Amino acid sequence: MKRALKWIFLLFATGLLALLAFCWQSDLDPADLQAKYANGASQFIDVGGGLLVHARDQGRGEAPVLVLLHGSNASLQTWEPWVKRLQTKYRIITLDQIGHGLTGPNPSDDYSPAAFVSTLDRTLTKLGVTHFALAGNSMGGAVAWNYALAHPEKVDALILIDAAGAPVAVPGQLPLGFRIARMPVIRRLAEVVTPRRLVEKTIRQTIYNQSIIDDRMIDRYWELLLYPGNRRATALRFSAQRVAADAKALSRLHMPVLVMWGREDRLIPVAAARWFVKALPQAQQIVYPGVGHVPMEEAPERSADDVDAFLSRLARPTQK
Repeated sequence: MKRALKWIFLLFATGLLALLAFCWQSDLDPADLQAKYANGASQFIDVGGGLLVHARDQGRGEAPVLVLLHGSNASLQTWEPWVKRLQTKYRIITLDQIGHGLTGPNPSDDYSPAAFVSTLDRTLTKLGVTHFALAGNSMGGAVAWNYALAHPEKVDALILIDAAGAPVAVPGQLPLGFRIARMPVIRRLAEVVTPRRLVEKTIRQTIYNQSIIDDRMIDRYWELLLYPGNRRATALRFSAQRVAADAKALSRLHMPVLVMWGREDRLIPVAAARWFVKALPQAQQIVYPGVGHVPMEEAPERSADDVDAFLSRLARPTQK
């Protein structure tokens, strides 16, 4: 028995060493990533504590403000289809949240909901924005409703897009990258072993409309994950305690709410949309057939038009 265990251990150790030898992936140069993924609208905003937030402030400066929050392991680029369609009518602010994109890791290693809310609030304060419509996808949706609970006086309208946090059952088979991030030992290994094909597989398991996936998208997700500190930040974020939304708390939010969901979302089921609509007093719902977890990229024209229609109907226009 001991001899068998010894051979099993040796085989495991050999396999692990081979994996590290052939799949080790160093961080990429941040200057190269900034040259590729920042543009003329990019700002690096000092919000204190050694943190510089990569943000873009685009559109009509005097128009109603729309703030957009991306999801887990994404970046502000996920909103480019909406920015293109809505920037003539709104001032649109996007940002890479802590542990993501060109913002990189939080120097404090804090990835609690409060840390995301605080970072957003400090960024908007630096930009001089005090009233706005707030939209978030997936993890960004959870940040959005947490922000609305913390600062309801600033949020004129809330838009939840396949948002995280509803206490409903998740699918039995999560995308591979999300399963790895939930495994304590394996996710530490993923800090140095991050093959591009793993990122591609996760994207393909998350997005239903496969026609939007191309090499440029896969490279963007993979390369920004390799921004120094982002992989470690991902491991810390997934190890942090998750806090589910509370219906009683959300019932205190009386701003208009639009809940948008892809019917084919395999990461957060459409049952979560129904939960949010029931919990939020002023909520309405739109479900998109043939669309998965990221409607703003999978159905950009339909979803942007629906957001514009929703914001245009507000009794009190969103203002700076």
